[in-house]
Amino acid sequence: MDPNYAWPSAGQAWADLPEAARTAMVASGAAAWEQVFHGRATYNKQWRLARPPVLTADAFRELNEVCDRLAQLILEACRRRAGTAGELRRLLGVPVGETRLLNEDEPLHEGLLAAYRPDVLVSGGVPRFVEYNIDSSLGGGFDADTVIYRYAELFRKQRLLDGLAVRPAPSLLDQRFVAIRETLGLAEGARVALLMDFDAEYPGLDDPETFIRILDPLAVRARDFGIDLVIAPVATARLDDARRLVVGGGPVDALFRLFVPNRVTPSAGLDAVAGALDAGTLPMFVSAAAWLLGNKINFAWLWEDLNQLPEVDRALVRRYVPHTVALTADQLDRALAEQRDLVAKPADGSAGYGVLIGRELTPAVWEEGLHAALARGGNILQRYMEADRVAMDFVQIETGETVTAEVPYSLAPYLFGRTGSGALARVGYPGCDEVLNLARGVLLTGILLTD
Repeated sequence: MDPNYAWPSAGQAWADLPEAARTAMVASGAAAWEQVFHGRATYNKQWRLARPPVLTADAFRELNEVCDRLAQLILEACRRRAGTAGELRRLLGVPVGETRLLNEDEPLHEGLLAAYRPDVLVSGGVPRFVEYNIDSSLGGGFDADTVIYRYAELFRKQRLLDGLAVRPAPSLLDQRFVAIRETLGLAEGARVALLMDFDAEYPGLDDPETFIRILDPLAVRARDFGIDLVIAPVATARLDDARRLVVGGGPVDALFRLFVPNRVTPSAGLDAVAGALDAGTLPMFVSAAAWLLGNKINFAWLWEDLNQLPEVDRALVRRYVPHTVALTADQLDRALAEQRDLVAKPADGSAGYGVLIGRELTPAVWEEGLHAALARGGNILQRYMEADRVAMDFVQIETGETVTAEVPYSLAPYLFGRTGSGALARVGYPGCDEVLNLARGVLLTGILLTD
């Protein structure tokens, strides 16, 4: 890993492709947008992407190396302060019971880094890690893989990439299956429950039967990796007489947890999961303790511990992690004075909820928001990073018109078992604001790689 790596500009890999190939890819993607995005999660009723983002394989490999090292540094920062999940929970100020399924006595071990996905903005030509999701409940993976492999198949059938070293990023879904088996030590053919909270907020969850049917290809693909995957709502789980978890009519050998432990809806099924974990009959990917590692206060700890790190790691934090501190009363004067350069965020938040972007607010609204955040507690102040704009191509749903626009975007690389795979690109759309999340109409896709 080179801390001084010279990152190519965000649109360089696309611009380096032959013009004829670029024109044909956009025309093909615009004509087939319904096929490419069928069944994929979005709230956007106006725009679809006409083609995916393209990165160089070298830059993506370097980005994954940075992702991996920063995850290790976060774990090390937590372990300098706490030895167990319970100690870390108390240090973070997380109320007892808020993180469901948490074993307070579990040591903070390297196995907690089995699944992670940072959110990365390119700002000033450099990737900036604005938050880090460390847990098995990483959303967007099915959408990213499905969309990019549909694009790849579309381009392959039309022979648009013949003679070009262009390919989809490695399947993150495949790598996750590999990590599940290796992390849990599962035998060939192990029956694994994928449990979701169908009372959560996500497009399509209001129709569980249809949603599970859409996920059927995931279960089919799991068989190639020696996993018999059973997809079900967490509320339907129960215990048998041997305190094994029963899902879909039979006991399971392991659980792939795809629900968030601090927002999962209470149910008898969730109680059954807790009972099986307490009985030691249910290996789980991953432990709920991993969720605590993704608390954004950990970025503040990286900066707080800067002088304790080797020089190469200090350089890594300074370059890739925006300066972050806990939002406390003694930070208020600075926060008011530097409003345009700061963002306030709930330390345990997600999906952009509760985020205050200083430069988008009036001074009165910013001050009011900061006081409210201080009263709630558990917030951070982070240096604002303006996302570089990149030219992307879109199709307008109503008219079928193809439009090129400079938009912000973010990348979320997925690493499972500390191995890089694919990435989720959250792409803005013509006229969008700076907050890139699903609730605000962002468009989701995977990425193409080129040599």
